Amino acid sequence: MSLSNDSVLNVLKSQFVCGYRNITGQSYAGKSGKHETDGQAIVTTNGAGPHNVQFLFLSEDGVVLHAILGYWDPRDLLWEIRFAQGMNRLWHSSSRSAEDKRKQFQIANRLAIRQLPLDMVARSHLQGFDAKKELKVAASGFRFRPGDYHPPVRAGKHDNLKSTVQVIHERMAQRPFVAYEDFDVADFSDYGKQRYDKKEDLRDVRTGKKK
Repeated sequence: MSLSNDSVLNVLKSQFVCGYRNITGQSYAGKSGKHETDGQAIVTTNGAGPHNVQFLFLSEDGVVLHAILGYWDPRDLLWEIRFAQGMNRLWHSSSRSAEDKRKQFQIANRLAIRQLPLDMVARSHLQGFDAKKELKVAASGFRFRPGDYHPPVRAGKHDNLKSTVQVIHERMAQRPFVAYEDFDVADFSDYGKQRYDKKEDLRDVRTGKKK
């Protein structure tokens, strides 16, 4: 669903060189039910399925500019693509030192959390089963700590947990301009259940409810 939108496809085709990697067999890969290529797709929340899909935006010299996880609403995916393009401009700036670029990268990710559209935050809550798992983890990055930004909108019914988009930008702030071969995808994508099946083919495509 994320990549079936014409606006997203046009940007990716015209401004990026796209590729993919099959992560089957990797320790961090999801163990969901089988999804046929012609199977039904349903709308879900931003960041759902982080073990199944990871989007990494790289510079031409192999530096990770930005990364997001799982499914994304096309409107919000475009927002994140624009953010990645901003990080690309920063990376190629000739007027900044390498250290300054890393600092600005961290600042940009922290500012992004405060600048996220509220409807985007509302679309970025954890799935119920993922929220239950994170609530059992005392050190979960989804728990608000003193000093953390708390947006003025509920990210689903678990208002005591951060949105997926906030956590993703917080994690990226800890990984300023890391080379692709050194990027720890397993840790970066580690939240929620690793195995689940939403049984898309048993749902009504319009409502998402079981038939």
